[in-house]
Amino acid sequence: MNANPYVTLMRFRAWSTRDLYVVLTGCLNQVPEPDRTIILRVLDHIHTVEDIFRQNLEQRPHAFRAPRSEVIPTLETMQEASRDLGAWYADFAAGLSPAQLDEPIDFTYSNGEPARMTRGQMLLHVAMHSGGHRGNIAILLQKNGLTPNRDRITDYLEATGG
Repeated sequence: MNANPYVTLMRFRAWSTRDLYVVLTGCLNQVPEPDRTIILRVLDHIHTVEDIFRQNLEQRPHAFRAPRSEVIPTLETMQEASRDLGAWYADFAAGLSPAQLDEPIDFTYSNGEPARMTRGQMLLHVAMHSGGHRGNIAILLQKNGLTPNRDRITDYLEATGG
């Protein structure tokens, strides 16, 4: 296992999200409305928040005024964007020193409120936020008789050898 737990968290986030999209590609058409729309909205929200925090971590202003898109992208579009963002987060975390992880960054939330978090706190937020919402989607799949993806860090460690 990597000595930097943030790297492990970001790799786990990418792995579990990738598997979620694989499951959804095979079964989303079996999910009735409005649950299908909820799943797409949640995926869009996850991606938008992760994009906002990527820009915060890069210390660039973002143009988002809400933690969601005005128009929900297609599943395929979100899947590709999520794959790219997952790789970015894993690479970003791997390149940070302990001092950089603890460095506070000033930024603005999508509602315009100012905020300050360390890079490590932002990475934890991204990991926890996406994990919670993947759980929301898993419940909707189970409610409709479908099997969600494996989404435990123990599953990730077993599948990847740690």
